Amino acid sequence: MDIKKAALAVLLLPVMMQAFAEEAGITPYRPTVSNPAQLSAPGQLELELGGLHTKSGDTRRTSIPYLLKLAFNEQWGLLMGGEALVNARDDSGARSKGVGDTTFTLKHAFVLDDDTALGLELGAKLPTAKDTIGSGKSDYTINGIFSQDLGKVHLDANLNATRLGAISDGMSRMQSGLSASLSMPLSSQWSGTAELAGTHQNGAPGTAQFLAALVYSPSKQLAIDVGFAKGLNSASQDWSLFSGFVMPLGKFW
Repeated sequence: MDIKKAALAVLLLPVMMQAFAEEAGITPYRPTVSNPAQLSAPGQLELELGGLHTKSGDTRRTSIPYLLKLAFNEQWGLLMGGEALVNARDDSGARSKGVGDTTFTLKHAFVLDDDTALGLELGAKLPTAKDTIGSGKSDYTINGIFSQDLGKVHLDANLNATRLGAISDGMSRMQSGLSASLSMPLSSQWSGTAELAGTHQNGAPGTAQFLAALVYSPSKQLAIDVGFAKGLNSASQDWSLFSGFVMPLGKFW
């Protein structure tokens, strides 16, 4: 499928699917790097879908990231995500098209009170993309989450470690990541989000980025976001632009 047609389908999907949505509210994870500790409503299948364009030097990458979320109960859930379509150009001008890698994540939420929750995610990335798009190897991640409401401001902080399958000579196989996002309502239907995130790996330069986004929620079953991320050092991407939405696909129990 042409990526322009796929992007049009992404924009139209909320309109086509909204009539089938159940009344339970959604729990958006996008557009930040940081995931919240909370799970989506038990038994409700949620879809997160968007478009992402990234520039790093002379390289360009446009993709359609997706995430499916299903909570079995208030403590346990399963996530499946990846990139439905990737169109990449390297610094030599060579292009690659195809699907991205696929990630499966088992999540456990610990709700401490109405304002505070902890989360633990165990994830595995499978190399479903061709080598010119993905790493060609499996990665395994453990992610700890702290979420708290601070008045009108909501905090999500993530600390994770990833065992990388593909590394270069002199690089550590373990990579750590740290991110923290703050979000707050701007009106009855609009909210804003800001985030700092970065990674560290021995033998490789660390990365750091700043992200900002606006989220429009016309109902409790739909959230539409738009924003950008800016790399803060030479090892990070120059910038990226994104937009997407979160909505339920159906209620199973």
